[in-house]
Amino acid sequence: MGHLSTHVLDTMNGCPAAGLRVTLQQVQGDTARTLKTLALNADGRADGPLLDAQTMATGRYRLLFEVAPYFRARGVVLPEPPFIDTVQIDFGIADAAGHYHVPLLVSPWAYSTYRGS
Repeated sequence: MGHLSTHVLDTMNGCPAAGLRVTLQQVQGDTARTLKTLALNADGRADGPLLDAQTMATGRYRLLFEVAPYFRARGVVLPEPPFIDTVQIDFGIADAAGHYHVPLLVSPWAYSTYRGS
């Protein structure tokens, strides 16, 4: 059964990014429709799939990770404007029956992502 998940690791502090806010959008042309906004749990994950078997559909999507507010809440002093504020990852789902996992490794100065398993 298809589903979409995410996981964020705070590489500055060497821990899951608990509390980091994430927004999932579906993108059609120039329009982005927000499907879900949530804060990650203590393990740096959503409490459930971002899209489950019933809501999973082929198409273009966007994840917005609110990085600067997360690090500020942890007491990190950031420049204004911050080097990385919001990380935007645009991706496609070609197989609605597949498992799509979008992890993010992040610090105030760098980030990395890939299609996870």
